[in-house]
Amino acid sequence: MPKPLAALSHAQANEIQWLLTDVDDTLTWEGKLPPETLQALNKLELAGIKVVAVTGACAGWCDQIAKLWPVHGVIGENGAFWMRKSESGFVTHSLKPLYEMRAQQQALISLLQELLSEYPGIELANDQAFRFCDVAINIGQDRIPVSNDVTTSLLNAIQQLELNGEEVKATQSSIHINVWVGEHSKCFSSEKYLENNANGHSLSSLNIAYIGDSLNDESMFAWLPTTFGVNNIQPHLESLNAKPKFITSSKGGYGFAELTDHLLTLRS
Repeated sequence: MPKPLAALSHAQANEIQWLLTDVDDTLTWEGKLPPETLQALNKLELAGIKVVAVTGACAGWCDQIAKLWPVHGVIGENGAFWMRKSESGFVTHSLKPLYEMRAQQQALISLLQELLSEYPGIELANDQAFRFCDVAINIGQDRIPVSNDVTTSLLNAIQQLELNGEEVKATQSSIHINVWVGEHSKCFSSEKYLENNANGHSLSSLNIAYIGDSLNDESMFAWLPTTFGVNNIQPHLESLNAKPKFITSSKGGYGFAELTDHLLTLRS
């Protein structure tokens, strides 16, 4: 099981050059962005730690984060693309051409709407129009959360689907079930992002940390040796084969701020 933050060593803290982070209920809490989160992101930037948001959030939300927040970049829709603002401009890099992703997305929407007819009251996310690649099903955003039994049943049903002979992928966050076709994932695209943006520096896995809150963060917990869960991950721990190594005492963005302060204290 995860250890408290106090178990993080000076040596581990000093190794961290990049902090990859989930967004919903990791940087936010109860549908809002706490001021403590933005303060923490600013502190990390000033300390020279590069923060990359790695999220299932839609392209429209990622565009705003990449342009306005103090982050190095954003990997969106569970790895379908990344966005980065720098002195040379604003870049969106997608793993497939956007027109190809959009066509596949429309076919996937048709397939899922047929399945959702068997689950009354469950609909696509309100931000679906602002997505490039995946299809998001709303299980907890601005609504009464769908019960665990129903979300598990729906997730399992989706994972049995195929689209034009390709396996349909799906993962669950705290607010959505995200569905897509393709080989990308949070972990796969994070590795590609670092390969493209580390400016030729050789990175050890010890130089990269991750913080998250949900089932769709498991591949990141499995990949990296230094990982964190905000406290609201507690109900999901039994379902995770790969768990975070450390856990905060606070939830959501407050837990992210707690990690930031502890990390910077150790490094000083």
